[in-house]
Amino acid sequence: MPSNDARILAQAAVPTAAVGVLAAVVSGVVAGGKGAIGAVVGTVIVILFMGIGLYVLQRTARSMPQLFQMMGLMLYAAQLLLLVIFMALFKNTTLFNPRAFAITLVVATLAWIAAQTRAHMKAKILYVEPEKSEKSEKSGQSS
Repeated sequence: MPSNDARILAQAAVPTAAVGVLAAVVSGVVAGGKGAIGAVVGTVIVILFMGIGLYVLQRTARSMPQLFQMMGLMLYAAQLLLLVIFMALFKNTTLFNPRAFAITLVVATLAWIAAQTRAHMKAKILYVEPEKSEKSEKSGQSS
């Protein structure tokens, strides 16, 4: 993974993990141990889904740049749909508190999207790859 991609991944994952820790503490206080477990599971799912999505999107951008925008929109729609499916699947679980799980999924997803947007805005990514010429070009006029 190139350094820009790794930097963007880290700049999105770290704030999301911090939001997840905060959600786990709040859920632990409000709903007990099962609430904290639900918040941790929700945070891990968001980081995994969004991290894999970012990796797939960056790979698509390199191999098929003409599909980048369409792939990005489709990927976000698929990720949000999968997160809704996870909320529906674990709606009646007794392993953890489903309300803490669902709230953490939503909050962590919003934190990831905000952090990723900020990382992309601050990144200095070239729009066009500069060509490397075999000859070094001289500056100034030649006689």
